[in-house]
Amino acid sequence: MTIDEARSEIIESMEGIYEQNEAANIAELLMENITRLARSERIIKRNEPLSIPQKKQLQSSIVRLQKHEPIQYIINEAWFAGMRFYVDRNVLIPRPETEELVEWVVRDAKGQTSNVKMLDVGTGSGCIAIALKRKLPGAEMWACDVSDEALNVARMNADSLQATIDFVPLNFLDADQRKQLPGVDIIISNPPYVTQIEMADMKKNVVRYEPSTALFVPDNDPLLFYKAIAEFGWEKLSKGGTVYVEIHENLGEQATQLFFSKEYQTVELKKDLQGKDRMIKAIN
Repeated sequence: MTIDEARSEIIESMEGIYEQNEAANIAELLMENITRLARSERIIKRNEPLSIPQKKQLQSSIVRLQKHEPIQYIINEAWFAGMRFYVDRNVLIPRPETEELVEWVVRDAKGQTSNVKMLDVGTGSGCIAIALKRKLPGAEMWACDVSDEALNVARMNADSLQATIDFVPLNFLDADQRKQLPGVDIIISNPPYVTQIEMADMKKNVVRYEPSTALFVPDNDPLLFYKAIAEFGWEKLSKGGTVYVEIHENLGEQATQLFFSKEYQTVELKKDLQGKDRMIKAIN
């Protein structure tokens, strides 16, 4: 089997699971992982045969794709803010809209990062904290998560991407556990915000494989984590400190009112590049 034939087999195997363009993109990611060749090199060498180990990897990967497993978990990598992150089923796959949240923080903080302390709540793969530390090296970065497995992934990524971050294992919803976190100037978070009832309408590759604790909140309390973040802000944010959070596109007004109700001075609701209400900045 040649490189070109392998690519075609991947695309054909995903018929009915993904749209043609998405299947083609997945095929390119998988073939790069299998061959360790860039796309331009694969085009030049498209008629070269795969080795026996490469064929085995191809077939096992196709089986996983047909079970709706995300390509990022199969190849154990995802790109975020121009950096390659290790990911597995213990962490969410980084999303492009979260990059927009990071860029918002960077734009606001540029030139003011000397001795600035930042906290990433629910760090997962560490993508937010690491991207911020790399873009704002003068900042002191903290990150917390309830999952020890997720923190292991985040630490691995911080080491490989040379980002110095203090990781803290804790349940952020527990007010007593939050006391161990330091006072900070900026809080940033992409917390769980999908209600259980929405699960039925979500893609299988998300529901079956991505960690539910990082995705879902109770139907009767969708703003659970935002309440905790707002309360923590009053306890530990410096004067004029800022909260940046990613939100559910349908909860923009409710989340905005929540921060106003907690007496934050300024609350700004921001749309993402798709025109959806996706981010909030609140100043205490």
